Formats: sequence, structure tokens, C-alpha cells
Amino acid sequence: MLKFMEGSRAIAETVKLCRPDVVAAYPITPQTHILENLAEFKAEGQANFEYLKTESEMAAASAVLGASAAGARVYTASASQGLLLMTEVLFNIAGMRLPVVMTCANRAVSAPINIWNDEQDAMTLRDAGWMMFFAEDNQEAADLHILSYKIAEATNLPVMVCMDGFSLTHTFEPVEIRDQKLVDKFLPRRKLISGQYLNPQNPITLGGISSPENYMPAREKLHQDLIDSKKMIQKFFTEFNKLFIKRKNYNGFIEYSGPRNPKLMIIAMGSVLGTAKTILNKEKLSDKVGVLKIKCFRPFPDAEISKIILSIRPKHIAVVDRAVSLGQGGILAGEIKNLCPIGMVSNFIVGLGGRDITPEHIEKIVKLSLNDKACTTRFYDK
Repeated sequence: MLKFMEGSRAIAETVKLCRPDVVAAYPITPQTHILENLAEFKAEGQANFEYLKTESEMAAASAVLGASAAGARVYTASASQGLLLMTEVLFNIAGMRLPVVMTCANRAVSAPINIWNDEQDAMTLRDAGWMMFFAEDNQEAADLHILSYKIAEATNLPVMVCMDGFSLTHTFEPVEIRDQKLVDKFLPRRKLISGQYLNPQNPITLGGISSPENYMPAREKLHQDLIDSKKMIQKFFTEFNKLFIKRKNYNGFIEYSGPRNPKLMIIAMGSVLGTAKTILNKEKLSDKVGVLKIKCFRPFPDAEISKIILSIRPKHIAVVDRAVSLGQGGILAGEIKNLCPIGMVSNFIVGLGGRDITPEHIEKIVKLSLNDKACTTRFYDK
């Protein structure tokens, strides 16, 4: 059913379709509306999950850890300082191989205090062992939650769905809310395997102390399983596409828009892509510039990105980042530079703390890049 609704409402309705057993809630702007809507569904009898009002974001993360460890399908959401308060638990969730799904409504981190959008919060957790998807619009954000439960429960790995705060969470757009029967077909109840969850009849230990000789193999296996999860990601995106979307070349990693052999490729993630793609309609630039969308940041789609770069062979690449590794540069740009010859990649850090990113900004980034005037990393807001 196509509805015109706020992004947060679309996420809440989609999470309800996924039939979680436990929802743990603690409010923080800009994700609060998601959990408020889920509370409304529970209060009105539209859902039968356990709704836990916790005393902090760390407690919310701990609640879904415990419930998932006991075999429940779980959900929570957070942002900014709240996400950072969860950090200890998020590492534990990944290390304990629990299929938790959460939403990060991306927001700037302190200090100074800022409630507006950039992607610094989620990117700070990029090494926690979670799969990470970034949504361009609210339709994609909603669909990613259904896919995330399927992927998480097939791989025993947690998934974070990142959607830009306010730019998506508080924006009203038409969103196709998927049919419950089709969601149930795609996403049946969580299949519990003996020895992978807490059960008094078959006692196990999760997250126990580990000696040096056992710790390193455990981390290596988590690393390798994240890399190997790309097979499952592609498999389930293909299944989802056949059931719901029916688009050509639909996948869980990247999407390219633009000419076959552009002089410049813009690479970005999240809602800024909508602005970046306006360049494709500029008469003098449409045949010179392409836009590469990164959907999945962890596991990083290095092979898929390398393949498209080698295929279309742009002369220049401009990476548009909404997060920065302080003292180093743009985080997405750092990943792209590992795949490209030295000097090919320019990095523009934009939109921190909710700073406007306009089509005019994108045009200027393009012109700087095409004229070989872009510096390696530049905080760009002019």
C-alpha cells in the first residue's frame, strides 16, 4: 500500500510487519518518532511485542542483547550520543553473534551540541562488527529493515540501518508499505538452532572470558564471516527484488547512475545522493559526470566498487563524505583511496552538523574536480 507519511512512521510500520518479539526504547532526537509509533501500535493492540521502556540507550542495547540471546527477534533505535553510549554493548552483540537489527537516525556528535544530521555517529561504530546499510530515501530505509532481519538471522550477525536524521526521519514522502503476507513469506519466524541461543535444557555460554589463544581466532572468524556475508546479502536482495520491486540490476552494494565513460565519478552514501544526482540533469555536465551510490558500508563492497571503476574508467573521483576521521580525512574517501591510484581521488567533507548541501555545492565540487583543482581533503561549504 502506497502511503504519504513521515519517514519515522514508515520505519515503525515496517518494523511491525517484521513481527519482532521485543522492542527496547529510549528516546533521543531524531529517532524518537520511530519508537513512539511502535509504542502506539502496542497500546492500540496492533502488535504484540514486548515493549521495554529503558533508563538509557545502553540499557536499551542490553535489553535487546539479552532478548536476542534467548531466541527473540528484537529491535531498537538510537542516534548520536545515544549510539555512542551503546558502544560497549554493540561490540558485545557482534562478538556474541546475535542477529539484532537497529536503526541509526544519523545525527552529529558532541561537542559542540548539535541535533542535526551528519553521519559521524554511525561511522564511529564502523569497526564494531555490525553490517551497515545507508538509505538514500525513506522507501529504501523501510525495505532495508525487512532485508536486515533476513540477513541477520541467516548469518548470525547484527545489522544497523542508517538513515539521515530529519532529512529522512522527519520528511514526508510516498512510501510503499509492503504487504504483510508477502513479508511473512520472505521473512518467516526466526529459526532457532540448538547451541546458538540460551536454553536451560541445553546450557551454553555466550560472551565468556577468552584466553589469548582463543580470542584472536574468534575475531578472525567474525571478520571473515562479515566478508562472507556478501553472498547472503546478494542472495536476499535478489529474492526481495523478485517478490517486491522487480528492478534490473538490483543489489545490496552499489548503484551507478550516469554516462558510460564519465570524466568524473561522484561517490557518496545516504540522502546526499538525491542532491548529487541533480548533476545528471545539467545539460553541460550530464555527459561528463556519473554518481556511484554506496548502499552497504560494512562489509565494504571493495570488489564491486573496483569492478565498476574499471568498467567505466573515470579520470577523476570525488568522494562526498558526511563524516570525518579527525586528523586523517573523510572516512568513505579513505576506503575508496585504498582501491584507486594515488591522486585519482579528491575528498569533499560536507554537511556536518546539518549544514545545507545544495545542487550549487555539487556543481562547484564537479567543476573543481574536473579542473584538477580539488585538494585531497577539503571541508567544503561554499
